[in-house]
Amino acid sequence: MTPVEFHPKAPVVIRSFSKDVRVEFGSALIKVQLGMTLGLPVSRPMPSIEQGAHERWFRDRNGIQRIFYYTKSKQGILAFHAFNKKTQKTHQREIIVGRKRLTEMVSHEKNEK
Repeated sequence: MTPVEFHPKAPVVIRSFSKDVRVEFGSALIKVQLGMTLGLPVSRPMPSIEQGAHERWFRDRNGIQRIFYYTKSKQGILAFHAFNKKTQKTHQREIIVGRKRLTEMVSHEKNEK
C-alpha cells in the first residue's frame, strides 16, 4: 500500500471536518493508496497546481470541504491542503496556498536524498 504524508497544516483543518467527512476521506485515501483513480463527480485533477495534484470534495450539513492531494511523489501520496469551500469555483487564494504547500513538501522530499 502506498504511504501517505500530510503537510503539517492539513490535519489541523481535516480534524475540524465532521466525522462523516473524515471517514469518507479515509475511505477515498485508501482507494488511492491501492492504486485506484478517483474521478468525477467527487475528485478532479488540479493541473493549475501541478500535474499529479487532485482535489477531492465532500459535502455535509456544514457545507463543502476540499482536500488537495498529490500522487506523483516518490514518497507516496501527499495530502497538502484542506479547506472549507464557500463558492462554486475554487478560490485563487486556495490554489496559491496549495501550490506553496506542495512545493514545500516536494522540496523537503528532495532535501532528504
